Amino acid sequence: MKIGELARRSGLTAYTIRYYEQIGLLPAPDKDASGQRDYDVSILTWIEFLGRLKGTGMPIREMLRYAALRGKGPATDAERRALLEAHRHKVRDHVADLQANLLVLDAKIAGYADAEKRIETENEQLSRKPLRARLTRAR
Repeated sequence: MKIGELARRSGLTAYTIRYYEQIGLLPAPDKDASGQRDYDVSILTWIEFLGRLKGTGMPIREMLRYAALRGKGPATDAERRALLEAHRHKVRDHVADLQANLLVLDAKIAGYADAEKRIETENEQLSRKPLRARLTRAR
């Protein structure tokens, strides 16, 4: 497939695809008779995986390390696994931090909801009192 189709199917821009090739995240594609890039459809799986790594916050330098190891073949399986396990640990820590932050936000939101409910209740009670009682309270 040509770079335009790869861009469309992967969600990356042609510029990003060329950049990823240049830095070594994507393997160099075959070239057709006219010298244009010709990608195998299997590159989509690799691009999707890179997107997952990026989405979980893996720095480009670690993605490059993983890509270089992948390029060396099965002899690097243990090293690639260790790299992914270390990253998984960072992701889990980050998720735990996000969950703790979410609990604080939930508590704060609940506090505002309770305050709004108290104000509504007080306003309802005030509107039910006779005008004279309301005026006396306002002083």
